[in-house]
Amino acid sequence: MWVRVATFEGADPERADAIVKERMAAGEMTPSEGMHSVLILDDRAARKRKFFAFFDSKEAIAAAESWFDRQGESIPEDVRGKRTSVHSYEVLMRDGDVERARAARVSVLEGSPDAIDASVERTLGETLPKVRAIDGNVGAIGLADRDNGRVSIITLWDSEDAMRASEQEADRLREQTADFGGQNIANVARYEVAMAESVTGARA
Repeated sequence: MWVRVATFEGADPERADAIVKERMAAGEMTPSEGMHSVLILDDRAARKRKFFAFFDSKEAIAAAESWFDRQGESIPEDVRGKRTSVHSYEVLMRDGDVERARAARVSVLEGSPDAIDASVERTLGETLPKVRAIDGNVGAIGLADRDNGRVSIITLWDSEDAMRASEQEADRLREQTADFGGQNIANVARYEVAMAESVTGARA
């Protein structure tokens, strides 16, 4: 599985969500072939939005670029925001009930590409069960860029309160995960989950 991550700045979340949901309900925004789910994260204070589109393969993402361009052009920039970056990642972990998520913490780790697989294997066996045992956690997603060794770990929560309450344990587990792979913690950010749902049915 692969995911395309696009970052937008200056977005108007309420108006953007209303347009997307209205068009999807009307059958005017049929998902691209190979795309099966979406996750939209908002940092309202910074007016930043991250749009995760999950696909069956990297080739399906490449084939969908024209679809993304058309969708972007159909929504005014003052609503969707200015796209500042777009990148594709391999999905190495996707656990839990993502559609229940209301808040997300995104931790970015950087290290050697050669250490990714061993780090992820140990994370799945040792760290993930501890994360899933924290009250309010509903899932976790792990993404990797094998070209530069960057790994993003997204932990998903049923509320912002649950996410905030987990901070101390999350700090400990993040440091443990970084130690596993000899990685550096590059960034930690927190978001509201604006949308987390399957789009397979919408395509059908």
